[in-house]
Amino acid sequence: MLITHDTECALSILVDLLNTAPEVCGDERLPDVAALDAFVSRQEISEIDSLTEDDLRQVQELRTRLRDVFGTESTEEAAELVNAIVAAAGTTPRLVNHDHHDWHIHYFAPHAALGPHLAAELGMALTFILMAGERERLRRCEAPDCARVFVDLSRNRSRRYCDSRTCGNRLHVAAYRARQRSAEAVAST
Repeated sequence: MLITHDTECALSILVDLLNTAPEVCGDERLPDVAALDAFVSRQEISEIDSLTEDDLRQVQELRTRLRDVFGTESTEEAAELVNAIVAAAGTTPRLVNHDHHDWHIHYFAPHAALGPHLAAELGMALTFILMAGERERLRRCEAPDCARVFVDLSRNRSRRYCDSRTCGNRLHVAAYRARQRSAEAVAST
């Protein structure tokens, strides 16, 4: 599957945004405008003017709608959700080059509010995944105590955990220890 640089960046923003939700972290990671501004800066989201409480509310609502896409049972259901997100954003595709990035497409109007900006950009990134027949790449971490999501961009679609260094290692160590205990129990009988 060929994913352009700007789509990969949008998918990264998508995952980061979705993993700020209280149901994932235990607390709201975007509790106020300052946190939202830090998110925008960290993700290097361009063409954003000063943020307001309304931007925060819109982004939190968008986050819920985008997260629903990861829980769909079919591409048709996912496409319906993504179509609604993109339509509500009122996309305005345009070709741009800025900030040392070569030509790419922005799907939002210049200086659009952050909610519609993200809805258009992230919705279109999801559109490309769905068009490619790759909905199964939109995953939830398989660790039983983790609610994070990720986009599996591995060549063979084999990624199972949001982060192999944390969730993956933790489960592998637990399985190893369980095997060791089982072997010790068999040896002591």
